[in-house]
Amino acid sequence: MEDDNGQPSAPISLLGFFGSRVLKLRTERGWSQAELAHEAHTTGAMISYVENAKRVPSADLARDLDKALGVDFFAEFYPLVVRYAYPSWFLPFIELEAEANRHRVFESQIIPGLLQTEDYARAMLTSVRPDNLDDLVAARMTRQALLERDQPPYTWFVVDEQALRRNIGGPDVMRAQLERLLTAGEHPRCVIQVVPEEVTAHPGLAGPFTLLSFDEEGQEPKAGEHRPPHDVLYVDGFSQGRTALDAAEVTAATHAYDLLKSYALSPNASAERIGGYLEAVKK
Repeated sequence: MEDDNGQPSAPISLLGFFGSRVLKLRTERGWSQAELAHEAHTTGAMISYVENAKRVPSADLARDLDKALGVDFFAEFYPLVVRYAYPSWFLPFIELEAEANRHRVFESQIIPGLLQTEDYARAMLTSVRPDNLDDLVAARMTRQALLERDQPPYTWFVVDEQALRRNIGGPDVMRAQLERLLTAGEHPRCVIQVVPEEVTAHPGLAGPFTLLSFDEEGQEPKAGEHRPPHDVLYVDGFSQGRTALDAAEVTAATHAYDLLKSYALSPNASAERIGGYLEAVKK
């Protein structure tokens, strides 16, 4: 591709192309972001995010953009955007993550993805030198929308202290990241615990994992939901993660998580430990 001066232009990602089309069609109609948001049943902030390739649009938003702008493009293009932003093996977990009403997460080396700041996520993902860095960052930030709901899911994060010690992105990035952890831990539906470095052996040494739980037994799923019959386990890996439905494996992971909570500092003591690292990076 070439720019207006005939010079080679930087390649645009699929998410960037999606956003550029929204901007082009909105501008042609003389609409503000707020006006398009009204027509597409969303918020002006979300339109801004999409136009600037900062968030992955939902399938519903893609359809609503088609209706609002009078085109037949976004809903058809949406599957390509999603496949580029999320690896195919990760998509089933993303759908389950969005539907779960209880999340139990353990991380051993990094801050959990749902709690990462954008700068922290970018610094971490840059280290693997991906071709689609901007889309990967946008995808990670999009997942965090579930924490911004009026009724967010209950979340419980157990983090090895090593993740706090790993100075990803430098002092400024870590300062904002640690502040984010302290703020998140104040929410009544969010618990954060730190496994202190004094604990030399614990059930999480095998690696990070997540347990997702769904509505109480006997409640019918909402329309469009594909809720599994019981809790779901997601295990992270080097090349790709793995979603497990086997009841015995989920039970073993639940037992391991309960043990991790017992090894970890209390929520208040964990906040103090995080605060200590925050004070250190401020100096």
